Amino acid sequence: MFSSSITAPKAEKATFAAGCFWGVEKAFQKHFKSEKITTRVGYTGGIDSFPTYKKVCLGNTEHAEALQIEYIPSEKINYPLLVEFFYRMHDPTTLNYQGPDRGTQYRSAIFYHSPEQKEIAERVTADIQSKHYQKKKIVTQIAPAATWYDAEEYHQKYLDRNPFGYECPSHFLRW
Repeated sequence: MFSSSITAPKAEKATFAAGCFWGVEKAFQKHFKSEKITTRVGYTGGIDSFPTYKKVCLGNTEHAEALQIEYIPSEKINYPLLVEFFYRMHDPTTLNYQGPDRGTQYRSAIFYHSPEQKEIAERVTADIQSKHYQKKKIVTQIAPAATWYDAEEYHQKYLDRNPFGYECPSHFLRW
């Protein structure tokens, strides 16, 4: 019997909130399309055990509209690169809003899945603050990943199916 000590790389998760989840998903899919990431939009970081889009939009669930990415780490895609891209594609200095989207559900947040991810998120945040936002404070929340709730199916890959749908004007690459 053949036995190999080589194991396949394990998939990892990264969870980010940066305003309307449709645009966040599209930005990551477009930028990392050759890396075969898997994405889901949903709700996390709140208190409601049965969040729906309608309830989250009311602003009293404390959930954020978020993107969960599953990927195989490599030289081309890894957690530090994902965190840096997260900061490049939205304005992390606005508290509870992106563009015209207002409310805690649109906050900037990194939901880490391990102590290592927390350390990386804090380090990359400090680096981005000193290099790109000397005059404005980054207000991104860095918090442990909480229970994840998939958004309704019609929200998944929404902008792929509705190419002229709403996209937050603050979702573009900076620097």
